Amino acid sequence: MSNTNSSFWVHKEGHKPELLCGSSASYTVVNGHFIMLVCSTIILGGFLKTLLKNSEVTVLMILSLLGFVIGQLAHNSIEVHKIVYPLLKTPSYSLYCYFSPMIIFMAALDVDFCILKNVFWQVLLIGLVSLLMTFIILGYVVLKFNKDLWDLQSSILFSMIVGMTDPVHSVNSLKTIGISKTYTDIIRGESMIICGFTSICFGVFRSDFLHISMFTEFRVILGLCLDILGSIICGYSCSRIIQFILTDLFSNTLTSIILCISMVYMTFYIGESFGMSGMIALVTVGLNFDSLSFKPRIEVTITKFLIMFSSVYQQLIYTFFGIVIGCGETKYLRFHTVVFMLILFATVNFVRLLTIVLVSPLLTHANYEYNWRWGIVIAWSGIKGIFSLLLAPDIHNLADQKVESPQLFILYVQGISLMTMGINSYMMAHSARTLGLCATSLPRQMAIQNAIKHIQEIIQNTITLFKTEKVLTNVNWTLVEEKTKIEYIIPSDAYNNVSHDDIEEESLTEEVLIEEARLHVAIIQMSSFEKQCNDGILSVEAARILISATKSFCPIQGKFMSIYDVSTYVRARSWLIKFKNMLTSLEYHKDKALFILYGDNKFLLFVCHVVFSEEFEYAGHIITVMYIYPMIMHLWPMARELNVSGLISVNNYFVFLYIFQAAMKIISLKRKYFHQYWNTLEFLIMLVGIIDIFCIYFVKLRPDNFALIQMTVILGYFRIIRFIPFIKLIIPLLINIVDVQIKKRLRLMYSITKGYVKSQEDTKLLIKQISSRESVYQKLYEILETNKRDAVKELGLIEHEGRDVVIALKTRQAIRRVIAKALKNLTFLWSRGIIDKHEGIEMNKVFLAKIKALNNFPMAIPPPTPDKYLHNIVWLENKDVLIEFFKERAKLAYFDYGDVICREGEMPQGIYLIISGMAILHSSPPTFGIDSSLRSERGSKSMFTEYCTSGDIIGELSCLLKRETEYTAICETILQACFISLEDLYEGFDVFWPSLEYKIWLKFALSVAYQYFESSLIDEDLEFQKCVTFNLAYVETLSSYNEMTIDNVTMKFVIIVYGSVIDTKTEVPYLAPCILPKTCEQIQGTSDLSKLLVVQPSDPAKNTDDPKVMVSTGLRMSQREYNWKRKYEERNFPLSWNRSQTTRIQLP
Repeated sequence: MSNTNSSFWVHKEGHKPELLCGSSASYTVVNGHFIMLVCSTIILGGFLKTLLKNSEVTVLMILSLLGFVIGQLAHNSIEVHKIVYPLLKTPSYSLYCYFSPMIIFMAALDVDFCILKNVFWQVLLIGLVSLLMTFIILGYVVLKFNKDLWDLQSSILFSMIVGMTDPVHSVNSLKTIGISKTYTDIIRGESMIICGFTSICFGVFRSDFLHISMFTEFRVILGLCLDILGSIICGYSCSRIIQFILTDLFSNTLTSIILCISMVYMTFYIGESFGMSGMIALVTVGLNFDSLSFKPRIEVTITKFLIMFSSVYQQLIYTFFGIVIGCGETKYLRFHTVVFMLILFATVNFVRLLTIVLVSPLLTHANYEYNWRWGIVIAWSGIKGIFSLLLAPDIHNLADQKVESPQLFILYVQGISLMTMGINSYMMAHSARTLGLCATSLPRQMAIQNAIKHIQEIIQNTITLFKTEKVLTNVNWTLVEEKTKIEYIIPSDAYNNVSHDDIEEESLTEEVLIEEARLHVAIIQMSSFEKQCNDGILSVEAARILISATKSFCPIQGKFMSIYDVSTYVRARSWLIKFKNMLTSLEYHKDKALFILYGDNKFLLFVCHVVFSEEFEYAGHIITVMYIYPMIMHLWPMARELNVSGLISVNNYFVFLYIFQAAMKIISLKRKYFHQYWNTLEFLIMLVGIIDIFCIYFVKLRPDNFALIQMTVILGYFRIIRFIPFIKLIIPLLINIVDVQIKKRLRLMYSITKGYVKSQEDTKLLIKQISSRESVYQKLYEILETNKRDAVKELGLIEHEGRDVVIALKTRQAIRRVIAKALKNLTFLWSRGIIDKHEGIEMNKVFLAKIKALNNFPMAIPPPTPDKYLHNIVWLENKDVLIEFFKERAKLAYFDYGDVICREGEMPQGIYLIISGMAILHSSPPTFGIDSSLRSERGSKSMFTEYCTSGDIIGELSCLLKRETEYTAICETILQACFISLEDLYEGFDVFWPSLEYKIWLKFALSVAYQYFESSLIDEDLEFQKCVTFNLAYVETLSSYNEMTIDNVTMKFVIIVYGSVIDTKTEVPYLAPCILPKTCEQIQGTSDLSKLLVVQPSDPAKNTDDPKVMVSTGLRMSQREYNWKRKYEERNFPLSWNRSQTTRIQLP
């Protein structure tokens, strides 16, 4: 048979694709029912997969046998042959292009590039060793034991195909039993390297490159390298396009999926059409994708589509190649065929085992978890699959000598594929279970048990709550409790089989528990980074850097990632700043204030006016531009010989212009002329030009002096330095470019650090669920607190370095969060039917357009003037009357590095609103107004450290209480603050009594509540202004021995933010900060002053300002506070002032 068509698109003239197996059509070819065959195969595969859920290899085996039967029928029946003839006349390369793109893209998409990047060289070495062993051993076995007399090229190609590991099926059995993703990615990475290299080799054979007479080994190696590099570049470029499509806010899910699949095929075809590897291009595309490359929730949809297409394609391929085998002559199927297939199966597994043995020392050195048990499991991972099968027909097409039974190539590959899928997959899973590799560690079992216990408590509380509902009085609660009981069997180690009832956390060492907790912390942090990115708080680039860094530090035993570990770009930022400083020093400045004018001397005044004019500067640049053409002629030997005298005259003219320019500047500037580097350079250029003119003159006098001629020629080439002043024009542009890059780096650094701080806060809320042992909890808390403190310090330093960049970033994030909140409310109204579908879509487009417009948000916003910072004090509420009052009394305070703003134990002088800079606060743990007798029971005596940056206020609480400051504030940088003295603050309290003092307490209470109880208040919208306007939360004051009644109907949460109380019924003390339990009905103050934040239910019916509700709390208020509230209720007097209110409040 003749060679098959090597191109999917172009058919050479007079060259038809040949039939791989079977006979050509001896009848008139008409449109048959091949599509019906395809649809029937898909339907049957779906039914079989539904019936045989856990045995995909059985489904493929049944379909292969069914295809073989159909092929045999086609071999003996014309009617059946008409149905399968479209398949038989399809070139094998076309089938490869139809099916392989989607499957390789799905496999690459499931690989974590961050993990693969850390072990890339080990994976590459495994792939190369596997290829080498396959060539040597498998090639020898094929030549030695095969009786079909294949030539050397066919044997080599066959060994390459059989040596390919399927990137999909090689890890499927491991994924279902909970094996570490690190090892599945190692296996997949190796298989993708082998598949990519094999596809390039087959591409080289298809292009007939090896048959060129001028072929050399160097050209082959160079061609392979260029193919790999070109494929990677092609894949990376297409991945940027696909990511742009998938992250477009205005594209719907269906459009995104269609465009994604289309671009996958387009990427493959572009790579193949330009002689590269489409498979490597798609591997590059898949590896460049992660969960942040998609819009929220679209990744799951695309993954489901890919799995669906992959499953259907595999079923079709195994059926089609079963048909192709069946269309061949059965006389070539002998007993030796089965024996040779078994020999190949044994050889494939032996090669895999030998490969793992050779690379095991390297894997042991690279990963501390690798051991001989992992080696046994990975040795069984040499599973063959769809890619080997798709390339099998090319063995016959590319062979030098054609064989009479080409279907045997496919038979052997398909047989080995099905055998490895069945036997190797089972042995991998069985080995992993037997060797205890899928067992859950004891610390992990404790964490799972804690989580199950927590969930069971939630279920029990829900059942208890439901029992109180009248509608559910007839429910059989015993059956409900029985059916909702969680029974989860945790996989345990076969070697260390410990029953779950015998697991004691005390039996585990603290190091083991902390190591397990460290991995949990990393998972929580990565989840936090991804959530922040989806919420718009964190940029995609920052989230990707943080997640990548977290994954990089996970394998390092005992390592908790700090902010300094992810700040590797600091070095790049430092060289950018140094480069900018160098450019700034070289920038040309004309400062007229430094130049001396000469009284009434009109000539000197005229010269100075000319020199300092813009026209004079432009004239100098024009002179330089005009000299470009003469310089080109001077460097061109032929033109120089023809125009010697003209070039000499032009040179003299330009030197005269340089002399005139320098003379004008020297007359104006005198000695200060040489203070500028550029003036010195221009003077040097002028001197070189003058020397050049004299040398030319002396050459005319002494034309026989060879040394003088050489010196003149060299000076002629030195004329090129006359173009150096052009750099003056480029420097400002370079400074702007570098400045933009520095701002981008600063913005990225701030975003990364801010996201890291938020992840530490999220982790601290969950560490109780990680480990219940108190010592482990305390150590984790200290580590997280230290890392957070270091990150906050970095935030302050970044803000001090680039205030304008940070202000722009904060403003952008605030806009993004406000729009996200509006979108959430829109979704709620849409789901409740208040807004119909059309209106919801249009309003959603408006919000998405605003989010998209943030991409063009300014990179820097100038910081406000000091007086504008008063608008940032939340309890002033941006009211002009309050701001003007304090603006008249506020003062600017400046502090240098190391200055002490206030000391612990001193009486406060006032409050400091930080405008710029950063301060560090050192103190003992906050007392929250608790008596010393009660504080001694609280435990920790460690020093408390906190950083304050722009916008923070120092001394608020001390001024409110008129008590000693509880911390020492020291400047970490040069600091500028707005100072409001204690006398001015209390004068404001008197003028704006009592709303101003109440708002400061409210602001303090809200900050304490969110700092310590953010997880409990996550569903509450306790924004300060809303609390003031709508009374969503308010502050109650409780003096010593005064009592307060808790009404759980009107009070959702009661939080002690300052002081201490006692439950009058149980006499249980509660110390700030603390959320009072629902069982507490009446409390009594035990401190001189206690402040409680009362959060009201969000139900409008319960959130009322009725004075009866207030009185029903049983609060014993002071007469002054009661009169204020009564006056507020009777007159409906607002707590906040508007512009028309400029008079003092008259107390009754």
